Amino acid sequence: MTDYGHALELGIFPTPEVSSAERVLELAQLADVLGLDLVTVQDHPYQARHLDAWTLLSVIGARTTAVRVAPNVVNLPLRPPAVLAKSVATLDVLTGGRVELGLGAGAFWDAIEAAGGTRLSPREAVDALEEAVAVLRAMWTGEGTVRVDGRHHRVHGLHAGPAPAHPVGLWLGAYKPRMLRLTGRVADGWLPSMGYADPDALGAMNAVVDEAALEAGRAPEDVRRLYNVFPARSGGGSGLRGRPSDWPEQLAALTLAHGMSTFVLGPDDPGLVQAWAREVAPATRKLVEAERERRAPGSAPAPAEEPVEVQDEPAPGIETSRRQAATAPPFVPTPDDGRRLTGDLPWDEASRPRYPDSSDSSGYTEAQLAVPRHLVDVHDHLRTELAQVRDVVDQVARGMLSVGSARSAVNAMTMRQNQWTLGAYCESYCRVVTGHHTLEDASIFPHLRWTDPAAAPVIARLEEEHEVIHDVLDDVDRALVALVADEDGAMDRLRHVVDVLTDTLLSHLAYEERELMHPLARHGFH
Repeated sequence: MTDYGHALELGIFPTPEVSSAERVLELAQLADVLGLDLVTVQDHPYQARHLDAWTLLSVIGARTTAVRVAPNVVNLPLRPPAVLAKSVATLDVLTGGRVELGLGAGAFWDAIEAAGGTRLSPREAVDALEEAVAVLRAMWTGEGTVRVDGRHHRVHGLHAGPAPAHPVGLWLGAYKPRMLRLTGRVADGWLPSMGYADPDALGAMNAVVDEAALEAGRAPEDVRRLYNVFPARSGGGSGLRGRPSDWPEQLAALTLAHGMSTFVLGPDDPGLVQAWAREVAPATRKLVEAERERRAPGSAPAPAEEPVEVQDEPAPGIETSRRQAATAPPFVPTPDDGRRLTGDLPWDEASRPRYPDSSDSSGYTEAQLAVPRHLVDVHDHLRTELAQVRDVVDQVARGMLSVGSARSAVNAMTMRQNQWTLGAYCESYCRVVTGHHTLEDASIFPHLRWTDPAAAPVIARLEEEHEVIHDVLDDVDRALVALVADEDGAMDRLRHVVDVLTDTLLSHLAYEERELMHPLARHGFH
């Protein structure tokens, strides 16, 4: 049994169909809001039905704030490594260090050749991949000139750079012995897929990677083990068996027995993405952490009759007993104190519909209350960032941050550094709010309208308010443009529209939490 001790990560692998482009973006935004670690897309430049991987990843990076993005995996024969290095580093800089690189030697050679690539034998393809890794590493140093005298990839005297914003993980999609040995020697991660490398084959393949790593003077744990996983088809075959509630034990076993620590699910259904993030991820982490603690030196051994993968408590999303429900702490929606900064609230709050059940949260299980609590968590993130937007605007108005510096520094800083420029910060915040509302309108609201007709009037009003808030965000954008153009009164205008945004957003969020508590606790997000 091999557990390399890596922290668990979970991501998604949506199909990049041209016909479903907006769905792909919505799934990526959903992964971001739910706190997943990765959004990855396949790269088949010759496939007419697919969006271009790098263009798609760039748009995903622009529409998200925290999730990392990666090709899964790059088709190297159609992506020259020197150009690929610049594409990766550029997107990493623009997203604040959120790009990783899955890399493959190539497949579907008839299609590659039809697209202008050079057909290679299996041995030549592995050699070309090793040369490409050398080019990528040299380019990412950002220093000096690059010289790689390969048979397939030659770079002579090219200036290195740009350097990425963080050490980009280079993961190889490998299955055969030579590729596995190359992974052990030079890669940061091994990225196989179910169906090509099923669980019963992982042990022997891991051994090849480990041996090559040791021969190269590296530790086996220097190579993260990633795994593309899929729900099993009804007709059988490989895949995760059963329902999402059955998957944590299967994933934990893959981590504890084979060291697989990053699981990338191939879903095209928002409900499955939500289950993956809300149920599968925390339950899997709990199982792995418990077993790692049991295995730690000095810990007491587990009783022989108790399998280590049996949970003492149900996973999130699984209903608890009536006794547990009675002790669940109450859910309290964020109160609205009624204070407003302006007299410009664009709706009549008194005319809002109410959900017919106005009782408290008693009687719901802890798992049921986790759903409306998650909505509050997302809303609290928006409230915190709204306060930061107001603070930045106030600093500019009081002369603590010059308008000139706010104009000239475009996307140069990140929120983690707490030094956002005025325009870049406000623009990003508006995008986060819009993305959150898009996900509600496209997925959560239709589900609640169908499962709980009593909630329909409230949902209709919330959707109307989303449209109003969208218009207010447009006003913020226009005020930013006026500030950059140095129009008279631009700062006063910006402060006013940010006040209007504050009034509308805080009013809306409090209303939504209060009226959707019962529908969400009873029916969930999807």
